[in-house]
Amino acid sequence: MAITKIDLLIIDPQNDFTEPKGSLFVPNADKDMATLAKFIKRVHPKLNDIHVTLDSHHLSDVAHPLWWKDKNGNPPAPFTLISSKDIDAGVWTPAIPGKTYHRSIQYVKDLEKNGKFVLVIWPAHCLIGSWGNNVCNSISEALSEFEKIPGQMVDYVTKGSNPYTEHYSVFRAEVPDPKDPSTQLNTNLVDILQNKTDMIYIGGEALSHCVASSIRDLANAFGDDKYLGKMTLLTDCMSNVPGFEKQGEDFVQEMTSRGMKTALSTELLK
Repeated sequence: MAITKIDLLIIDPQNDFTEPKGSLFVPNADKDMATLAKFIKRVHPKLNDIHVTLDSHHLSDVAHPLWWKDKNGNPPAPFTLISSKDIDAGVWTPAIPGKTYHRSIQYVKDLEKNGKFVLVIWPAHCLIGSWGNNVCNSISEALSEFEKIPGQMVDYVTKGSNPYTEHYSVFRAEVPDPKDPSTQLNTNLVDILQNKTDMIYIGGEALSHCVASSIRDLANAFGDDKYLGKMTLLTDCMSNVPGFEKQGEDFVQEMTSRGMKTALSTELLK
């Protein structure tokens, strides 16, 4: 009898999202990660592989306050929405002159054409090399137990280091840069999850943003919804960004209608 290959995909289990003192803490994320850590410790001998995505940004980033200014030279407050109409009206303008100035304006227009988001200015978060970029302690300890199994190594996948585009999804940036492969479709990870696994469990933060964007992109990259039946969303291991609850609910409804499953982590692999 063939051995079932079960992979766990953890989206952005980092301090800035999952710890109360993090710059972009998602309420309840600390409890989500404690629950997910217990799941990993309980089932890790049954797992084929664990993939962990890491949001990794520079301080100067198109979705951080430093990138923009108003007519008085002040940066936008976190959670400000910037549209192309705002830019045309002079409400916001890129703070960096030259090519970056024009590229930033074009980015906002391209983002709106995609129809998913307008530009959101987030608090500076998951800065490369910072505490906020690190995997939270509960998950880090659980991953260490997994790696104690001879031959097992966690697959860490970074995203977001290109400052010219947002990168909610681990599989592709919101507006891919044709000159930067890291922003384009991650065909290697898609291939692993499509062709080298039998089941995929999914947890992480935040359901409304990076989880939703990642899993939508993965589902679409599969090219056939029959593969969605092997994906299970661990609903007790993720939460929404406040104010974006409907965005998370719509994602779950969309994916389950296409065949994805949902479950509590405590119900699986007993």
